Amino acid sequence: MNYYNQIKDNLIKCEIYDRAKDYSKDRNKVNVYFEIGRLLSEAGKEYGKNIIKQYSEKLMVEVGKKYNERTLYGMRRFYEKFSKQKLNPVGSKLSWSHYRELLTIKNIDAIQYYIEICQKNNLSKRQLQEKIKSNEYGRLTEETKNKLIESRQLEVIDLVANPIKIKNNSLNE
Repeated sequence: MNYYNQIKDNLIKCEIYDRAKDYSKDRNKVNVYFEIGRLLSEAGKEYGKNIIKQYSEKLMVEVGKKYNERTLYGMRRFYEKFSKQKLNPVGSKLSWSHYRELLTIKNIDAIQYYIEICQKNNLSKRQLQEKIKSNEYGRLTEETKNKLIESRQLEVIDLVANPIKIKNNSLNE
């Protein structure tokens, strides 16, 4: 199986699809990048760890400079993180930019929470960044987190996190 040619063909198809100005191009990008992540994961097992570097050097010349090592590693990490946790990124309505932000989070329950609020509230990437930066999930009570995990009905009081955060910048206690 020639993984490189499959990866190259998928990227070229994605580039063509991107230029078509179709409303579903982000969804296509998520699908393609997830598939490329799968191929890179399999190729790494078969050919070794250095395969991403080799592929990126070729792809940057043949397809575009944006397919560097960092991007390919991101695609592989995207596939590995979401396939192991049995989250289906292909079925959601988030963009590749959203998923890149979610890759930084280690807690799978937090990822699931942010995916759900993005879908419910149609959040932009920047809005998602703000929620992650403010640690919105971390400020929820344990009871609320358990309700989210068990998919129980939430009440308004569950989602109103304590907005007061006191910082003591002085050296005095």
